[in-house]
Amino acid sequence: MTSVLVKDLTLKFGALTVLDNLNIDIPEGEFLVLLGASGCGKSTLLNCIAGLLDPTDGEIHINDRNVTWEEPSGRGIGMVFQSYALYPQMTVEGNLSFGLKNARMAKAEIKKRVARAAEVLQIEPLLHRKPAALSGGQRQRVAIGRALVRDVDVFLFDEPLSNLDAKLRADLRVEIKRLHHNLKNTMIYVTHDQVEAMTLADRIAIMKGGIIQQLDTPTEIYNRPRNKYVAGFIGSPEINFFEGEVEQGAFATGGERFSLDGYAFQGAATGGSAWLGIRPEHILSGDAAKDLPVTAEVTVDIVEPMGSDTLAWATLAGVPLRIRMDGQAAVSTGDRILIGFDPARASMFDKSTEERL
Repeated sequence: MTSVLVKDLTLKFGALTVLDNLNIDIPEGEFLVLLGASGCGKSTLLNCIAGLLDPTDGEIHINDRNVTWEEPSGRGIGMVFQSYALYPQMTVEGNLSFGLKNARMAKAEIKKRVARAAEVLQIEPLLHRKPAALSGGQRQRVAIGRALVRDVDVFLFDEPLSNLDAKLRADLRVEIKRLHHNLKNTMIYVTHDQVEAMTLADRIAIMKGGIIQQLDTPTEIYNRPRNKYVAGFIGSPEINFFEGEVEQGAFATGGERFSLDGYAFQGAATGGSAWLGIRPEHILSGDAAKDLPVTAEVTVDIVEPMGSDTLAWATLAGVPLRIRMDGQAAVSTGDRILIGFDPARASMFDKSTEERL
C-alpha cells in the first residue's frame, strides 16, 4: 500500500523553479531520506508534503487521499523540526500533552499517549522538568515525542539532529532507527548528512536543483551511482575521478591505461570521453593489490591517521589519489607502494552527459 504519493509536483516562486516535476511513491512503513546540499529543495519538498507550502502544480496523496490543498492538521502527519520549539514555561509532560488538550481529547487518553511516548523515547524521568533543565538530546527527544503522541501514520523530520554535537547525533540516530523499527510508521527524513542518510534509510532520494538525481537503496546508490554528481556526493573520503578516453576495452588517462575487464557497462561498451571513478576504500595496497586487473606504483604524499582508518594521498596519472587503508597500516610519507583496484567496483560516466555508462 502506498503511504505517500508525490505526483508531478512543481513549486515556483515567480520565475524561479524550486521543485521541478517530482514523482515519489513511498510504500507504507518505509523510511525515506531526502538528501542533498543546502538549497537543493529537500526541506521545501517536506514542507509541501506537510502542507506548509502550496505547490504550483501536481498532487500529494497520503494514504490514498488527495491532501494537496488540505490544512496541515488534516493530513494525518507528525512533524519534527530542526529547532526544538518547546514551550519554555511548560514541563515535558505539558509540552507533550498541549496539542492533545487543544484538540479536546479525553484526559485518560492524553495520559495514556504521553506515557507511551515517554516510554518509547526513554524520557519518563524527565516528565516534570522544564526544557531549560534538559540537554540538547533530551529536548530533541521531547520534540519527537510531541509528534509521536498524535498517533499518526506519517512522520516528517526536518534535519532534527543538525543542532546537536557529533556524539549526540550518533546516539539519537540509533534511537530514531530503533523508533522506526518498533513503530513501523512511514518516515520522511531531510538531511544534508550522508552518514545519517546511509544508516537510517530504506531508500534515499538525492536532490540537486529541485530535481531528484537518484532514488534507490543506500547500497545501490553507493555501488551504482546514476550520475557523476551522485557518485561525488556520496562517500567519505570522496571518490577519485579520472578524466580520459574509453578505447578497446581500456580507459586511457594521463599516460596510463586501466583495464576495464569486469566492468558492467549499462549498454554496449563504446569509445569516447568519460570519467572513471573509484572509491578510496576500493583501492588496495601491497600484497593485496598484486593480482588485481589494474595496478600501479605510487609515492605517498600525505598520511592522515584517523584511528580505525588511515587515509593516504598519492598522485596517479597526474590526479590526486585518495587511498583508504586499515588504521594499523604501516605507511609513511615518501613510501613507494603498489596499489590496485578491480574495474568491477569502479563507476564510469559519459563526459558530456555525466550519466553512468
